[in-house]
Amino acid sequence: MELIPMTHFTTEKFQNDGSMTGGAYDFERATTSLSNQSLSSSKKVTLVRHGLSSWNEESKVQGSSNLSILTETGVRQAERCRKALTNIYFDQCFSSPISRAKSTAEVIWQGREEPLVFLDSLKEAHLFFLEGMKNVDAKERYPKEYTTWREDPANFYVNGVYPIRKLWATAREAWREILLSPGENFLVITHKSILRALICTAVGLPPERFRAIDMNNGGISVFNFNKRGEAMLQSLNMTAHMYSDHFYIY
Repeated sequence: MELIPMTHFTTEKFQNDGSMTGGAYDFERATTSLSNQSLSSSKKVTLVRHGLSSWNEESKVQGSSNLSILTETGVRQAERCRKALTNIYFDQCFSSPISRAKSTAEVIWQGREEPLVFLDSLKEAHLFFLEGMKNVDAKERYPKEYTTWREDPANFYVNGVYPIRKLWATAREAWREILLSPGENFLVITHKSILRALICTAVGLPPERFRAIDMNNGGISVFNFNKRGEAMLQSLNMTAHMYSDHFYIY
């Protein structure tokens, strides 16, 4: 599948830190190959969103905060993921080091021989002063910023930093770290926003399409990559295992 670089979505250019530099947005690194070099073999990557967290339950903005922890329901969801994936061999498991994802990974990966690998590139987007606020309060206290975050997240910015555009650069970094690792079958456990960025960068969608994809707690998505590092989306946000004793085999 040939993906065409999308350079017409904005007239501004952003650096890897999400700050604005002026000019056309550079999608040179978001073209067909996510590895930017040949891989030793084809790869399969299974993406999982963490289980229900305390701030999910309280309808708070989470972002990169480490204060939102896995709930009892979230632990049960992680256990369902573990059972659903028990028949699949993974060479490595990569996880965000943020608590709710880390705890989910520890549940899912228990009993496997290889140690968990924590990547900073799998951390959630940093949402500055919105983090920790209930959505209703954030909307009342920061109406302009909150509305932009909810309705036009690609253009939400704080002090010249655009968190979602920065997330696109972070996602490409994560893909390279994962795809260039030894092995052929990987498990990745992380957060909703970075998952959206991972999926969108893999299929060639820009930050403006951030909310075009949703991911449930415990939802599972699967990508196949050829030796050129080109992605094919096999499954998106599978949740059958959340409601029945469903096992995945692929």
